[in-house]
Amino acid sequence: MSKCCVVVVGESSRATWECDCLAHRFGNAADRPERRPRYDSDMSDAEWALVRDLLPVPAWMAGRGGRPEGYCHRQMIDAVRYLVDNGIKWRAMPADFPPWPRVYAFFARWRDTGLAAELHDRLRDAVRRAEGRNPEPSAGVVDSQSVKADATVTNPTRGFDAGKKINGRRRHLLTDTLGLVLDVLVTPASTTDRDAARTLLPAGKERFRRLARIWADGGYTGHLIDWAAQHLGLVVEVVRRSDDAHGFQVLPRRWVVERSFAWFLRSRRLVRDYERRTDTSESVIWWSMTMLMSRRLAAQHQQRLAPARAA
Repeated sequence: MSKCCVVVVGESSRATWECDCLAHRFGNAADRPERRPRYDSDMSDAEWALVRDLLPVPAWMAGRGGRPEGYCHRQMIDAVRYLVDNGIKWRAMPADFPPWPRVYAFFARWRDTGLAAELHDRLRDAVRRAEGRNPEPSAGVVDSQSVKADATVTNPTRGFDAGKKINGRRRHLLTDTLGLVLDVLVTPASTTDRDAARTLLPAGKERFRRLARIWADGGYTGHLIDWAAQHLGLVVEVVRRSDDAHGFQVLPRRWVVERSFAWFLRSRRLVRDYERRTDTSESVIWWSMTMLMSRRLAAQHQQRLAPARAA
């Protein structure tokens, strides 16, 4: 946590530490006990310095109603990251975090109002700028991943993927050429790639006007290619696997989105789908990618500072 050191004059010369999040500065979080980072999923000071300025402004500060928040924003974000990274139950939240009902309420509010996706998009734009790219991509890659569903997943939101013999849900992903997520859609596993693309691609095109070309696998062949060109102005190019290939083969463009799925599986909450609602599953994906991008940005920032410190 980016902290400011305040020396208390009088009884003791020991330094106390104050958080600089909006809930501490303008809300009621100052009445709560402080917490020092201790888990691998916690944000480092470098991460917090980057994330803090990208956080959406709370509704109560923008005059949109609600009362000032009573819990530290950094503690709340670290608690959600801990759950996503370690795959725990909500009720198993460690005692040094705020109470789990308050953390869940924070998570649910950010899910329902789109704030998790908004923070994710701001971090993605920052990563693209750091890589020398335009924040708005012109090309993307689309694919899907079927995952088993836990018993908590309701029947209307689950299905059977006959090809992969999986009873659960399917994650449909649209990424840029760096593997960063542009949009995500979670459906029953029985939903075909082409049917999901009719929802995913229009939403992606609406958000990213420069998007002109999409690479995909053989599951997207057929009428979808003509439909995307006619209605969306998108060129969908299918990258096919060679008939002569044996075993594993890295396919041009397609490997990017496959790597993104591998990134997700580092977060234990995403190894299997545990969520009752599909939008909750999508929100967990946003949080997982937020962790990855904030760490990447912090590492790049530290690398830029290293030569200056050495000098």
